[in-house]
Amino acid sequence: MNLNLQQKIILVTGGAKGIGEGIATVLAGEGAIPVIIGRNEADNVAAVEKIVQMGGDARQIVAELTEPLECRKAVEQALTELGRIDGLVNNAGVNDGVGLEKGSYEQFMASLHKNLVHYYLMAQYALPALKVTKGAIVNIGSKTAETGQGGTSAYAAANGGRAGLTREWAVELLKYNIRVNAVIVAESWTPLYEKWISGLPNPEQKLKEITRNIPLGQRMTTPEEIANMVAFLLSEKSSHTTGQLIHVDGGYVHLDRALANA
Repeated sequence: MNLNLQQKIILVTGGAKGIGEGIATVLAGEGAIPVIIGRNEADNVAAVEKIVQMGGDARQIVAELTEPLECRKAVEQALTELGRIDGLVNNAGVNDGVGLEKGSYEQFMASLHKNLVHYYLMAQYALPALKVTKGAIVNIGSKTAETGQGGTSAYAAANGGRAGLTREWAVELLKYNIRVNAVIVAESWTPLYEKWISGLPNPEQKLKEITRNIPLGQRMTTPEEIANMVAFLLSEKSSHTTGQLIHVDGGYVHLDRALANA
């Protein structure tokens, strides 16, 4: 399907690795120009080079998104270099394990800055440009806000916030024809996921237990599958879709996981 994203300028936070890299790659494959925003320049550049080698176009901006000023600078740099913004994908974040029993006020607030505050700031700073292009916003969220996970209060709270902001912005930005949706992720194989599971006592057994409980195919969702939905939501093909929390998770959250073992 031609999504008509050719030459569209799409900001992708955390676009150098994992789900973000998948999103940037799919967008470039559709002819868009993803602007990868992240703290590690080497990772950013490597992701851009991969896209260029595939025949696509991409740019990168170094920014520590936990710092509010860096969010503003990133948007300003994108506008200076490329002239406009057609879409924003808020993706950067990490499940940092700040829980209720093992956590402090300082850690909780730091986690919100890692996982939620920059979603708000990037949208706020990009909004004037998005009004001009009638662009779209896609927020990446996690099942943790709906299912609970244990030991990750801050990340769960941040993802509840991401869902709330998605619907709030969808209402507030109706008058500008700016659509806002979220893609909710459950179990997807990324470098961070691999790092987490590798630190467990029996990682192979744990992975089997997890995938056995994913109803559709008993397998992880790939970053590309998530990215395909993001690209669709950024495109005019989803022109009457806004305020939606779309789960790309093989049925993990909403289907009876007992089905997986039937």
